[in-house]
Amino acid sequence: MIRLFSILISLTVALAACTPAPTPLASDGRPGPTVYKIGRNDTGKLQFRMLDSVNALRGASGLAPVQLDAQLNAAAATHSRDMAVQNRPWHFGSDGSSPVDRIQRVGYTGALVGEVISETYETELETLAAWMEKPDTRRIIMSKDALNMGFSWHQENNGKIWWTMVMGK
Repeated sequence: MIRLFSILISLTVALAACTPAPTPLASDGRPGPTVYKIGRNDTGKLQFRMLDSVNALRGASGLAPVQLDAQLNAAAATHSRDMAVQNRPWHFGSDGSSPVDRIQRVGYTGALVGEVISETYETELETLAAWMEKPDTRRIIMSKDALNMGFSWHQENNGKIWWTMVMGK
């Protein structure tokens, strides 16, 4: 009898471990954001997924594809980290730098077409969809002048992601 009781307790504990964790609630009582965790080895995968998605959108509109540029990626990464430090999404660095200053600092010799930023818990593709809904950010992504793209992010421990896309020519 004790053996049967022990087995039942063990099964109950094992099954309890299989139940999903409850969804965290936001301060207003609604379900909080689902954390999209980006791994250390995901950089290339995310950058090329974004590049492919941007080029699919551009191609559907009859625009030439853009190329991923390492220098613009570096400028985007620097700005994403800096926005997190400042805790605000805006186009100026904590040192007063502009997007033009940042692309020049990394040695990009072309011109800036524009910079698109976001502070979110969403994936890169959800963020791209949100950017495409706004006329100002859509205009940058779909600029006929764009030849190169830089894309990067900084993710905080709580899951918040600071996204930056830089388009250059």
